[in-house]
Amino acid sequence: MLDRRQFGTLALAALAAPAVAQPAWPDKPVRVVVPYAPGGGADVVARTLWGRLGELLGQNFIIENRGGGAGIIGAAMVAQAQPDGYTLLHDATALSVNPALFEGRLPFDTLRAFRPVFLAGTLPNLLLANLAVPQRTVAEVIALAKATPEGINWASGGNGGIQHLAIEMFARMAGVKLNHVPYKGGAASITDVMAGNVKFGFSNAATANSQVRGGLVRPVAHTALGPLASLPGVPAVAETLPGFEALEWNAVFAPAGVSDAVVLRLNAGLNQALADARVQERLSAVSLQMRANTPEEAASYFAAEMAKWGRLVREAGIRPD
Repeated sequence: MLDRRQFGTLALAALAAPAVAQPAWPDKPVRVVVPYAPGGGADVVARTLWGRLGELLGQNFIIENRGGGAGIIGAAMVAQAQPDGYTLLHDATALSVNPALFEGRLPFDTLRAFRPVFLAGTLPNLLLANLAVPQRTVAEVIALAKATPEGINWASGGNGGIQHLAIEMFARMAGVKLNHVPYKGGAASITDVMAGNVKFGFSNAATANSQVRGGLVRPVAHTALGPLASLPGVPAVAETLPGFEALEWNAVFAPAGVSDAVVLRLNAGLNQALADARVQERLSAVSLQMRANTPEEAASYFAAEMAKWGRLVREAGIRPD
């Protein structure tokens, strides 16, 4: 959760540095590429966060949605951009999964092409059930799966996405068979869970927010490790399967070669923007978990996610559509 003292320390450390150490950046509008369609989770976080940063730095940060190709098209644009700080990438979990999912076929080397700048936040996924399903706990879902040798169907927003990987992880840790049913997006998968065409599914908390609050679908558990203030009474899968964690995340990257001065100023500004009460209120409403962080911490988190999901993709033999 947020610690305002941490935010203040990080922001002031960079923004109050000697004037000679400060770059002119940004002295013109900055393009922020979001490699997904407008209205999705990453887009909501980006528009909230970068809008506030623009107010703080007195410059326009222009969101450019370049969806398609599991986020690869937009990411490739940033990988090929000049490393001057005027083209940035606001990406999500797919960036850490794609190197294994599309092994040898990406138009860039992910670890060499980008420099992590800031972890905007993490977002839990929810294990959802149709309202008519009698199973109300993770243990009961596991018991049902063990009693169903042919496997129970489980929906996700798409093949190779984090919800698909969460299904695979759940099956392995619980020792059960689950039949993955991919949809073209999280909204479509939730609709079919609501209709009872598929009884269970994983969806990120932001996508499922309105249906959960409207009582149209039941949240059985979430995929973070600890309790969630935004979802009181909803337990973690990890309470039944210790160590289970499958999070969506948003992070900011710059093209490799960007200067340290730009990275530090950008990181400090984003920490300050994330500490804003209005930003916190809006992002907390979609269950985003936020904390102050440095570029080094963002890089460490990203590397760990690449290793974790890359290993699962390879071991499970998951392939893109």
